[in-house]
Amino acid sequence: MQGGPSVTSRRHLLTLGLAAPLWPLRSLAVESALLLFPRDLGSHPDYAIEWWYVTGRVLSGRREFGFQLTFFRSRVPATQGMTSAFAAKQLVFAHAAVTDVAGRRLWHDQRIAREGFGIAQASATDSDLKLRDWTLRRNGTHYQARAVARDFSFQLDLKETQALLLQGDRGVSRKGPQPEQSSFYYSLPQLQVTGTLSLGKESLPVQGAAWLDHEWSQSLLDPLAVGWDWIGINLLDGSALTAFQMRDKSGQAIWDGGSFRAGASGARSQVFARGEIRFVALRQWTSPSTKANYPVEWTLQTPLGSYRVRGVIDNQELDSRASTGAVYWEGLSELFDSADQLVGRGYLEMTGYAGALRF
Repeated sequence: MQGGPSVTSRRHLLTLGLAAPLWPLRSLAVESALLLFPRDLGSHPDYAIEWWYVTGRVLSGRREFGFQLTFFRSRVPATQGMTSAFAAKQLVFAHAAVTDVAGRRLWHDQRIAREGFGIAQASATDSDLKLRDWTLRRNGTHYQARAVARDFSFQLDLKETQALLLQGDRGVSRKGPQPEQSSFYYSLPQLQVTGTLSLGKESLPVQGAAWLDHEWSQSLLDPLAVGWDWIGINLLDGSALTAFQMRDKSGQAIWDGGSFRAGASGARSQVFARGEIRFVALRQWTSPSTKANYPVEWTLQTPLGSYRVRGVIDNQELDSRASTGAVYWEGLSELFDSADQLVGRGYLEMTGYAGALRF
């Protein structure tokens, strides 16, 4: 990594509010902590939920595609005292998807397995995830992402071009009114992508840009929250914009936040305070399969100004009831400024529209 908290350097002492990963997140506001890189690029098995989330936009000639690969790790409290090697102490889930913009089609797949036996793993020392033949692995300043599904596959190299972006208060991202409703959260925007994407029997060389998030938590959602809306956008000038809101069942924001970092080397991030982000739905799309109504186009108000976010195609709903149990919308999207000029591309994620999200 270049600049900032490099994962290849020695320990970085980041005062984040936690003495050790074994402590609950409610201690974040009052204790001192260390984030250790590259160790904290890896799994945190004492935390309830964790995910590594890679999204991006790639081109093959003039053809445009979005892709997503997410690995989840979930701790199973009831099995922690068991001594059997077959006890499912950690579950590993994975989702993969490809959006074909010109074809106006989404392909997606999902998997789940208990950790162990060479089938599923989430390394505790570095970013090294595996679920059968799906993998996400870091090698120096590169990540390799691989997913093989029935109708699509991709094998991509993602090269770091910027330093880690610590979200929230130096890596602790508040998600609700109570301090324990927080997560450890960092991002790697503006990843340079090269590789191969296959649809059916067609194999295409691709290149583009991607975004990686890594987040782990003990208690993420407020009891009144049913889901969230989130964007991670690579701006065309090299900057990075994150924004989110946690919603109640009436659609009102319980909490909101985000960050902006300019593309200049060594630039510091601007963290948005509670109340500085506002999502206003502009257009709805109704899923023909679940009947859920998703706002596929938004006005986004930020301290930087007003933007418009829209999905490149409407139907980017993922049904993951066979793995995580959730149905959500997640897809390639574009960002426009107040003059309606395209200024960035990335992913929009919307959860809790087909039913309240529960971990």
